[in-house]
Amino acid sequence: MTNEVGAKTRILVAEDDPVSRRVLELFLIKWGFEVVLCGSGIEALRLLERLDAPRLVLLDWMMPGMEGVEVCRKIRQFENRPYIYVLLLTARARKDDVLQGLGSGADDYVTKPFEPQELRARLNIGQRVLGLQDKLIASRDDLLFQATHDSLTHTSNRGVIMDRLRSERSRQGRGGGDFAIMFVDIDHFKHVNDMHGHLVGDAVLVEIADRIMKSVRPHDSVGRYGGEEFLIVAPSADAMGGLRLAQRIRQEIERRPVLVDGSSVSITASFGVAASTMNRLVDPQDMLRAADDALYHAKAGGRNRCELAATDLLDVAKQVEPPALAVAVREKPH
Repeated sequence: MTNEVGAKTRILVAEDDPVSRRVLELFLIKWGFEVVLCGSGIEALRLLERLDAPRLVLLDWMMPGMEGVEVCRKIRQFENRPYIYVLLLTARARKDDVLQGLGSGADDYVTKPFEPQELRARLNIGQRVLGLQDKLIASRDDLLFQATHDSLTHTSNRGVIMDRLRSERSRQGRGGGDFAIMFVDIDHFKHVNDMHGHLVGDAVLVEIADRIMKSVRPHDSVGRYGGEEFLIVAPSADAMGGLRLAQRIRQEIERRPVLVDGSSVSITASFGVAASTMNRLVDPQDMLRAADDALYHAKAGGRNRCELAATDLLDVAKQVEPPALAVAVREKPH
């Protein structure tokens, strides 16, 4: 089990006999455990159902209300929870009893009266098992992160963000609603690399990705599409909602320079926005082409600006007055 430096391993002791419970508590405290006590199987199960439950459990077989083996069976029905290591403690020592206890989901079995050093050794095994499991889970999670995220910016990689786009379009087809996407392209990024070097360029990419991630909504998705270009998928956003989100991100990127090793690098970005709405459902590939075309117009129009796809401009023009549309779509760079 992984613990912070100096932290004690928490152990739950479920024992209905108060004298035996006190003896166990004294030994466990002496061995450096943080002890949680209870006197029945029902109370033990209630404590173990909590998200902060101990993961090492010493469980008496015979208890009122619910026996230890039944508590074991209930524990093994938990889903999406860290593993709980259970030692059964009982006077039953027949082979059939041992098999029944282990068959209920217990990890180990200690007979009464217990020998303190044997109990301690078995608890140490439980700690090692939990520690190894935590390391395996951490390694699995790390491998999954590496497989789904860009190694430099830690945003989603291209495959994942494209899957997110297709998934959102599929969800829209089933449940309705609107969603928008936007391409974000860092302006004059080649100049940054040429003037300051690729290490500074990498630092700029990392910082800009961080600013984008902090500017989007919790349910939005951000991925590195390639080079200095990012793709954002924004659920529950129509064309104007996507444009407002793009403007907010653009302003956050422009607001202050990126500081790298004493160098101050002023950065801006251009945005191309496209939407799929219930009035006009758009295929993912067509959305990408529309957003890319809008990005091209943002670059051609002077950079550091946000542009709506042409089809979205027509839709929005039907909803707002021309002056308001001009202000929203053609906002001049600061």
